[in-house]
Amino acid sequence: MNDIALRGKQGGATLIVGLILLLVLTVLGVSGMNTSRMEVRMAGNTQFRQDAFQLAESGIDIAIASGAYNTTSAASTVDWLGTEYDREAETTFRTAVPLSAVAFSMGNTAGGGSVMAFHFDVESHGKAPRNAAAAHQQSFYVLGPATQGNQP
Repeated sequence: MNDIALRGKQGGATLIVGLILLLVLTVLGVSGMNTSRMEVRMAGNTQFRQDAFQLAESGIDIAIASGAYNTTSAASTVDWLGTEYDREAETTFRTAVPLSAVAFSMGNTAGGGSVMAFHFDVESHGKAPRNAAAAHQQSFYVLGPATQGNQP
């Protein structure tokens, strides 16, 4: 009979403490999920930005390697449009500089400045998913004979 009297005096403190602990664990779990979701998004954005950087860099490499540039005032543009990625490179002629008379190129030793250094600028833009974008500029010289119209 004594046990029954003690049970009647309990006010459910164990239930309340258990529910409070459950609530604290739930809040910690939801907070952890939100933090991990944010970190995954940040890692994805960093990767997309790196993809855009690499696209812009490869645009410069391909523009230089293609030789699709000229010494006229019009810029040469090369576009690569993909289903997910975009990149574009524009090559612009800056100036032609005659090299010294001691230059020897392609068997042409007649006259001073028989070799020219043609200065070009390449600007490349890359665009990856989620609108990550990058732009890069690079200059380069092409050596060639001094000819009519200064064509390399």
